[in-house]
Amino acid sequence: MNNVTVRTISGAAFIVVMVACLVFNKYLFAGLMVTIMSIMLLEFYHITMGHSYTFSKVLAIIAGIFLFGVLFAASTYHIPMRFVALVMIPVFIVMITSLYVKDKEEYGKFSNIYTGLLYIAVPIALGNLIAFDKAGNFSGNLLLCFFIIIWCSDVGAFSFGLSLGKKFPAKLFPTVSPKKTWIGFIGGLVASVVAAIVLYEVGLLRFPLIHSIILAIIMSVAGVYGDLFESQWKRVYGVKDSGNIIPGHGGLLDRFDSTLMAMPFGAIYLGIFDLL
Repeated sequence: MNNVTVRTISGAAFIVVMVACLVFNKYLFAGLMVTIMSIMLLEFYHITMGHSYTFSKVLAIIAGIFLFGVLFAASTYHIPMRFVALVMIPVFIVMITSLYVKDKEEYGKFSNIYTGLLYIAVPIALGNLIAFDKAGNFSGNLLLCFFIIIWCSDVGAFSFGLSLGKKFPAKLFPTVSPKKTWIGFIGGLVASVVAAIVLYEVGLLRFPLIHSIILAIIMSVAGVYGDLFESQWKRVYGVKDSGNIIPGHGGLLDRFDSTLMAMPFGAIYLGIFDLL
């Protein structure tokens, strides 16, 4: 099979799994998000740290899982939010264990431990605030809408770039991602807005239409920066893909790079207007 066919089949299968876990119940949602977060952290640490400091990387992933678990419990079981502070314990343990490392030549790599937590674990953990309402009821509909907007933005950018890139070759950010064009950016923006309008019309996005459109624009733009941010890391470390877990797509970090910025920015916008 050619690459497009492989990408289509594996991408469709992945979307089916995502939708099923977001729709059925909160425990499938939690399992999905923890799995995605853990794999992305592994990929990021492999890119930036190689095989160094395995114990510290494991502790960092545990810290990320713990953060997600605490916010999950706070969202659904209403445990006091002060318990979120407990998540700092494994982070402090990482700091303390770094003092006992004998080989200090690559000590600077430890900064990537904390970067991974802020870059990956925090946005994924904050997904709990989108998946649960203020009463603690789970509904993956809004989070699913977020993903649909992001996916449509990616598909729109890819389609416009592929079909019109030669006619409109102006590059968006050539020093970081030479293949990205302004026409692709516009295509992603248009596709995300269309997706938001459709989601509004079918009743999945339950905000006023203007807010739905602005949400899509913000998430599309933020998603582009998320994509570029990951591309910058890969370029610095000379890596093409973050992994190979999804045939034709690379690693999970390659698939969720847009999400890691788009989802928090979308949540911030809705929170400002008390729509979340």
